[in-house]
Order: sequence, then structure tokens, then C-alpha cells
Amino acid sequence: MSNDKGFTEEQKQFLSGFAFGTDVARAVSGLPVLSNSAGGGVNGESITIGAKAEDVLPVGPEKIALIAQRETKESGKQLCKEELAKLEKNPLDMWDEMQARSDKGEFPKGTDVFLQKFHGLFYVAPAQNSFMCRMRIPGGLLHAWQLTGLADLSDRSAGGYIDVTTRANLQYREIPADQAMNILYGLRELEIVNLGAGGDNIRNCTASPLSGIDTIELIETIPLAKRMHHYILNSREMYGLPRKFNIAFDGGGTISSLDDTNDIGFHAVSVSAENASAEFPEGVYFQLTLGGITGHKDFARPTGVLLRPDQCLAVAGAIVRVFVKHGDRTDRKKARLKYVLDDWGFDKFIAAVEEQLGYTLPRLDESKLTKSLVENRMAHIGFHPQAQTGKQYVGVVLPVGRITSDQARSLADIATKYGNGEIRLTVWQNLLIPNIDDANVEAVQQALLEIGLDYRASQFRAGLVACTGSGGCKFAAAETKTHAMILADHLQAQFDLDLPINIHLTGCHHSCAQHYIGDIGLIGCKVEKGDDMVDGYHVHLGGGWGERQGIARLIFESVAFEEMPNLISAVIQGYIEQRNDGETFVDFTARKTDDELKSLAAMSPV
Repeated sequence: MSNDKGFTEEQKQFLSGFAFGTDVARAVSGLPVLSNSAGGGVNGESITIGAKAEDVLPVGPEKIALIAQRETKESGKQLCKEELAKLEKNPLDMWDEMQARSDKGEFPKGTDVFLQKFHGLFYVAPAQNSFMCRMRIPGGLLHAWQLTGLADLSDRSAGGYIDVTTRANLQYREIPADQAMNILYGLRELEIVNLGAGGDNIRNCTASPLSGIDTIELIETIPLAKRMHHYILNSREMYGLPRKFNIAFDGGGTISSLDDTNDIGFHAVSVSAENASAEFPEGVYFQLTLGGITGHKDFARPTGVLLRPDQCLAVAGAIVRVFVKHGDRTDRKKARLKYVLDDWGFDKFIAAVEEQLGYTLPRLDESKLTKSLVENRMAHIGFHPQAQTGKQYVGVVLPVGRITSDQARSLADIATKYGNGEIRLTVWQNLLIPNIDDANVEAVQQALLEIGLDYRASQFRAGLVACTGSGGCKFAAAETKTHAMILADHLQAQFDLDLPINIHLTGCHHSCAQHYIGDIGLIGCKVEKGDDMVDGYHVHLGGGWGERQGIARLIFESVAFEEMPNLISAVIQGYIEQRNDGETFVDFTARKTDDELKSLAAMSPV
């Protein structure tokens, strides 16, 4: 071919994109770059040496992120090191590189540690000299054959156990360097694609775990979470974010998906005949909320936008694209959607989303919406009737979210023999087995007890949430999972409550266990004891979600864990003695001053 007339338009676009990628790599390395200028080349222009990468027009699905990076630099700001790493190497194109490292039995170094998280692989040294692998289980729905396969894969290539996370998801730990690719291939063979499970990406999409079987839900949400999952996997633009992003669907049923803690929340509501109109006929819709990030002390807030179920995916995609274009790429602490909303306000942000979509989003005053207010905080534990006559589901208690491979295989067998082969994960670090015949309840009870698990829980264990802790995370300041079990044992030996109290233990400021929304929220710290620094916690009281929404207040600081059981016992004893009839813990703390709550430490536990 002698000139560009020999190239198709598709070939021109490919070559232009290839040239831009080369330019970016050379520019980051400080080398002169190739750029189009008048005279010839792909589009009738010659290629010259010395042009700037900023002068090259980005093409392809990644262009909105590349343009955002370029505009940040042009404004005189400095990209943070993670943005520079993504600019130098596209983390989605590391498969061969990861395979080569795995073949050599090597862990990543430098910025590759960050970039490899885009494939769900976290090198967690110095806590463990191994990988953690996070999966993507859309809507938390698994099948028995998948759980069996995951157990076998864990035995071959990981630690022989599986962790359930607070996003109704699963994780492996203790993965040797030479097993990294066996894990990634093994997951895909089980139809689990975990691309984007870590790094600056949209995390596992959550939904109501009782979707389709709830006796009171307004609408099924697992199908929407699954569609959202595949939309993300197949849209490269969804991988150019400045920071991680969470999406949740809540069907207005018995078990919350904690949608108000997500960047995007879709919460089911209904419009009655009385409030119906031509634009909003009587029926079920989703209220759009934005900006939830409880680790930064904020919940998702209503936008006024009301959507049909078939509108949710497109709107979510547009929201993400606006965030990609305008999120902060200089300061990781401010690189979440909340800060764009704080800076712009909701009206400006929604206007940008509408511009992205090309149409105006429908709005309806919140006073005309009917919400479900029947959440049951114990519904994820024990046996409960389903919407289907003669059927029950069981919520299985998993001690701080961990099961052995043998237990996982046994749970899969129970789900197959007594259910329909489904397993549903929850944001409370446990799982549900649905579609059990009434006649088989006793058999399932016995089967669970025989494998060392239970369907019963105290009012403390039912709401016990703990992150990985210092045993598996380099950021954590305390061994949260071990401490959670000690604390639960101590409390349930002393108290028999009529109302649940949620206790959340998180190891660091990342707040993976969402300590700010716990009735009692503990965040790890180091406490000086003589010549030693020991594990301890800052203690927050009075958090909640949904209709009990609130950020827990810091009441006790730097308490060594050895003092924690007696302190929490005293607080609960004070609650029991001073509460009003039927008063919840969050309502009790809301009417108490900080000083009054601090005085509870002097109470004598029973």
C-alpha cells in the first residue's frame, strides 16, 4: 500500500489508537513521541518526531479517561502516582505479563502491585506473603456446582477456605505466587469473571438476597444486578475511573442491600393510583440515590429522579461516565463520587448525566412515593417462609464470614439435595439456602450442625461484621476477626437481648466492615501499653442504615482490646437499664449526649 487510500476507516482508527498508546508510553518515559502533522501518514499526514502526547487525539473506549488525565495535567495539576501508573500501562492488558510472573513464582513489584488489582489479585505483603483474590458474584447468587468448584480450587491453589465479604461476594487468601493464574483461569472455568474486582473499578453489584422469594418485596433485583455486571464487563469505558465505585439494587424487601451506602443506589418504591400520572403510571419504580460512602461519613442522597427498571443500566452507565470525566485524579482521598457531588451540587451533576444520555431524566416529588419499612434485622439468620407456598430459606451463620473448603462442598450438597441448587450471599457475611420444602427443615438443621455450622445466632452474632484484619491486610491495625469472635462469646454469655445490636469491627480507615453504620462500630488502632504497642480500637456508637440511617459517633478513643469486652458489656448494661420501652440501641444513643454515653463505661456488667 502506497498511501492511506489502501486503509479502511476501521484500520485508520486502529492505527490512530495504536499511535496514541505509543505516544503516551513514550511521553511518560520522557522520550519524543510520534504525532500526526500535515503531509501524509494514516490520514494523509506525515509522522513527525517531537510532538507532545497531549496533541494526539485519543480514540477508542478508554478515551474519556485519557482525556480526563490530559485535562488534569493541562490545568497545571499533578496526577497522583496511581494515575501515572495507569497512564504508563493499561492494567487490563497485563495477562501475558501476569502469566510470566506466575510461571516464575514471582509477586509483582512497584506500581504493578496496584495495577494487578484490576484483575482481582491483591499482593497483601507484609501481612501475608501471598495474594488475596476477590471475585465478582453479581447479586450474590451462586450455584451449588460453582461453590463446589470454588472449594476444590481453594484446596489446589489457595488457603483451603473461602471468605464471604460485606458486598455479598467471595475472596480467596493465601494464594502462592505460582498459583495466581491458576486462580484466574479456574474462576473463569467456573463462569466467574473477576475483571475489575479490585483497583479503580466498579465493584461487585449487590442486590436484595431474597430477590424472587421475598414475601413482601416490591420487585426482583438480582436480575438487574446481573445485567449491570455484564454491562460493566463489556464496556471498557467502565474501567477508567479515578477510584473504586459501588452500585446496589434494593427491592424494598425484608433484607436490606445497604443501597444507601453505595455510590449509586437504586431503591424500589411504588407510585399509588392516587399519585399516578401520565408520566408515572401506578406501579413500581426505582428511586435514584447518589454519593454513599460511609467510610467518609456520608450516605447516598435522593436525587429526585425516578426510574423504570429498564432505565437503570443506561443511567448508571451515564453516571459512571460523568464521574470518569470529572472525578479527582490528583488526590486519592478526594477521588470518590461524593466529592464531585459536594463540589457541584446534585442539580449540576444530574444535568451532566442528562447531557451524557441525551434526554431529561424523569422526576417525582418524594412525598408521592411509597416505601417499604419492614426490614427484619434477623431475617438473614435461621429459617423463614418464602413467597412460594411450602418453601423456606435458611440463613446460615458463618463465623465472621469464613468457611472451610469442606464446609463449602457440604453446603453445596445441602443446597442441591434439599433446595434448588442456589446459594445466596448477603452483605452480612453469611449465606442463604433457598427453596427448602417445609418437610425437610429438620433434615437441613441437622446437616448444618453436622458440618460445624449453625442456623441459630444470638442478637450479637447475627449482626457481627469483621474485615480481614491484620492477619491478612497490611493496612489493618488490629486482628479484627479473632477479636470479633472473642467479643461475641463474651457478650452472649452475659446478655439475652430482645432487640439485635450490630457490632462492626474494621481494621483501618478504609472501613471495609463499615464501622460507621454499626450500632457499635470499632476501628482498629495501636495503643501504648508500657513499652509495647498493642491492638486496640476507637469505639463509635449509634450508627444505622435505611430508616435508622446515621453515622456512629466517636465516644471512646484508643481502648486496648484487652479492655474492650468489659467496656462494651458496660455500655450494653447501661442501655438495658436506661432505655425506654422497646427503644432500639440507635434511638437510645441518639437521645444521649457524648458525655452521657461516656459515663456508661462506669456501669457494672451483670
